[in-house]
Amino acid sequence: MRAHASVLHLDLDAFFAAVEQRDKPSLRGKPVVVGGVGGRGVVATASYEARKYGVRSAMSTREARSRCPHAAFLTGRFHAYRDASTIVMGLLRAASPLVEPLSLDEAFVDLEAAGLPDLEVPTVTAFAQELRERVRDQTEGLTASVGIGTSKFIAKVASDLDKPDGLVVVAPGTEQELLRPMHVSVIPGVGPVTVERLRRAGIHTVADLEAVSLEELVRLVGNAHGSGLFALARAEDDRTVEPERETKSVSSEGTYDTDLTDRALMEQLLTRQAREVAARLSKQGLSGRTVTIKVRLHDFTTLNRSTTLPSPTDSGATIARLARGLLADLDTSGGVRLLGVGVSGLADWIQEDLFGETEQEEEPEAPEPEIVRSRDRPGWAPGMDVVHDEMGRGWVWGAGRGVVTVRFETAQTPAGPVRSYADDDPHLHHWRPEQAEAGAPPEE
Repeated sequence: MRAHASVLHLDLDAFFAAVEQRDKPSLRGKPVVVGGVGGRGVVATASYEARKYGVRSAMSTREARSRCPHAAFLTGRFHAYRDASTIVMGLLRAASPLVEPLSLDEAFVDLEAAGLPDLEVPTVTAFAQELRERVRDQTEGLTASVGIGTSKFIAKVASDLDKPDGLVVVAPGTEQELLRPMHVSVIPGVGPVTVERLRRAGIHTVADLEAVSLEELVRLVGNAHGSGLFALARAEDDRTVEPERETKSVSSEGTYDTDLTDRALMEQLLTRQAREVAARLSKQGLSGRTVTIKVRLHDFTTLNRSTTLPSPTDSGATIARLARGLLADLDTSGGVRLLGVGVSGLADWIQEDLFGETEQEEEPEAPEPEIVRSRDRPGWAPGMDVVHDEMGRGWVWGAGRGVVTVRFETAQTPAGPVRSYADDDPHLHHWRPEQAEAGAPPEE
């Protein structure tokens, strides 16, 4: 833990939904949900207007619709999120060379490298306020919540305290006073399983956790986790801001339109995903020791199973064999809606490299499964950018039964008119930002 509050955590508020509201004037101030829009969809982000109805990230779209049926349910537009994120990360890197992005919408910044006159609370507070204003200006209205503290842990906690559009600076020496009344789930890594174990031991708040000995915590949750909880309950965190974050894992997954019940088909899908992961590992010059499968059942229960090799591999055949073995231990008779394969414990070598080349284990070719992932569905998706030869640019409001409905508006226009067309209308096209830059004709 540092002597000064010099670690900043910036988190863009309801990022995906906020970008949609910015670019779609008719949705400003209204509930917006971004994610999968079909029966197998999952919420990626909900606007604050939708959160008032209990909609949250990782909730099934089906449940989100039941809670907030009048919300706009949109698929994601990665190009728009990427562009906004690039602007924000550029502002952060202009402020300090030590920036650690965690995702498109959040990052840590080391203020010790920001060239400030000092690191006293008034100075870092003024810097953060100016930074938030620059973010708002450069992204045309997106807001960010910022926390500043003496460690990554404290900065992250602080950024969540006054959302949205908040700024909280935790003065050195006040960290434990801040943490003690909070629920134990505020500590990173304390998920539902750990919360339940601690609850059974009468531990509910960080203050309760602080009163428990290291030996007791190790007994409750294991050595590594117990040691971490013991330190964080005392606000002890010496992690540095790492500007180049290493890839921690490589994975591939798919969500399917109908429940999978055929075990042979599931094995084929895992095999295909394992090959995709192996190809990406090979392209990056990486290998990994731990193979994990992710299985989401029909009732939305998500299961993860892992196995670890004695040495790293980049073999698709090996990854597939281990993934199929992990699946064999699970009861999937009720149906599966999502499957995924991942490899972690990454290295830049494989065991065979030490002894010369060896032949890859051969994996028999399986027939390509005739199944469609939700993300692969063709057509006109709600929220998609489009352009009409006469009406200009807009976005898909809804589609189905051979009809696509478009609202014609952009971030620079007022809320626009709504028109419906046949879904094969030759005057209506998908739109991508690179088309405008290159002056290319619209995509058919």
